[in-house]
Amino acid sequence: MTDAKTRIQETVSTSDVVLFMKGTKDMPQCGFSSRVAGVLNFMGVDFADVNVLADEGIRQGIKDYSEWPTIPQLYVKGEFVGGCDIVTEMTLSGELDQLLDKSGVAYDKTAAEKIREANA
Repeated sequence: MTDAKTRIQETVSTSDVVLFMKGTKDMPQCGFSSRVAGVLNFMGVDFADVNVLADEGIRQGIKDYSEWPTIPQLYVKGEFVGGCDIVTEMTLSGELDQLLDKSGVAYDKTAAEKIREANA
């Protein structure tokens, strides 16, 4: 577990935005992962994707690391943000925009507004 924890720590500390997900950002392999990756991709966020299906140690390790039982898991600037429901709520409320702004992460503000308009 220590090896997985070390790899997770290195990943979240070296990338501004990381999504631990089932599949990849280009080919998600579950609906929840697809939703979060889709939001980030649509908003133009540059993020690292970690396919937990490719490594059982990481798959269980990320749950232990965050003390959060489900995947996907989003990290911004090394901090755990949440899973699909939380990221969805934050996107619709504008909180994700605020977090990205505060963290100095570039994204397309117009795309974020389009998501909110489409879900109003």
